[in-house]
Amino acid sequence: MSAARLRVGLIGLGRLGRVYARDLASRIGETRLAAVCDPIDEVVSEVADEFEVGGRHTRAEDLIADPGVEAVVIVTPTRTHRDLAVLCARAGKPAFCEKPAALSLGDALAMKEAVERSGSFLQMGFMRRFDSGYVAARARLSAGDIGKAVLFKSSSRDPQPPPLAYADPRSSGGLILDLGIHDFDLARFFMGEVGTVSAIGGALAFPELATVGDIDNAVVTLTFRDGRLGVVDLSRHGVYGYDVSTEILGDAGALRVGALRETPLSWLTRNNVSHDTPPGFLDRFAAAYTAQLADFARNVLLGRPAPVSIDDGIEALRIALAARQSLTTGRPVEVASVAP
Repeated sequence: MSAARLRVGLIGLGRLGRVYARDLASRIGETRLAAVCDPIDEVVSEVADEFEVGGRHTRAEDLIADPGVEAVVIVTPTRTHRDLAVLCARAGKPAFCEKPAALSLGDALAMKEAVERSGSFLQMGFMRRFDSGYVAARARLSAGDIGKAVLFKSSSRDPQPPPLAYADPRSSGGLILDLGIHDFDLARFFMGEVGTVSAIGGALAFPELATVGDIDNAVVTLTFRDGRLGVVDLSRHGVYGYDVSTEILGDAGALRVGALRETPLSWLTRNNVSHDTPPGFLDRFAAAYTAQLADFARNVLLGRPAPVSIDDGIEALRIALAARQSLTTGRPVEVASVAP
């Protein structure tokens, strides 16, 4: 393995995959983009030509087996994560996998088993943990700056819904799993393990989402194992912009993450003060996406353990699945009761 730059193979060249290609090829000093893979040959050629990448594949198996690839970044549909992570583990190649870990707990546990059996490296992609605001909030919480945290509140609101094919829970996991997984991971990141969840929601702004079994708004209440409280609201109808915020209320103060602003500019006119908003997740978390890939490369090169492990992916998934179950049954669900 190269001591200077990690030769990375990238699987998946969709919207986020292309951002990762740019970062791995030109923005991270510890990586070199050695190979790319996508089922569409024209997309492979386009990205490979743009970043002067030699390894070009349309089958993930071929990229993983490529001797010029030392580590793999997986940015493919969630339903494919299990098979790709298992292949990487069997090949002994360190892997980075985008969230969620999988659509089912059984698949996520299979990923964990493959990693443990092979002794390989797998880091999960929860980029909010690498955002400067969340990093600073975690540091202040750990330092005791707000005393004991007693209430966790988090919002994730997209400005519009995804295409129906993506919204289908069989493809992405739907609103609660695909979008809410970030908030459930943050709940654990700041507060610890969740004991029970209760969820309500519906296709309120975009009824067409119901045709594929998804919803556009949800509220999920959390009771942590130690009795502390949390609430998460999720929406595909934040028409004013991409809105992600988190508040931790302590017995001696509070922390708030998220400014709902893209440009550090306000314009003031008579009886009005205005500013812009982030148009999407790639804008709001651009630096965090780069930071987590750089962290992945350093961890592999230096032999450090993954700071965001498959266990983190499993537990966030377990919370999301419990919330979906509560939404269906109308009753609170114990997170520990969710089984494969």
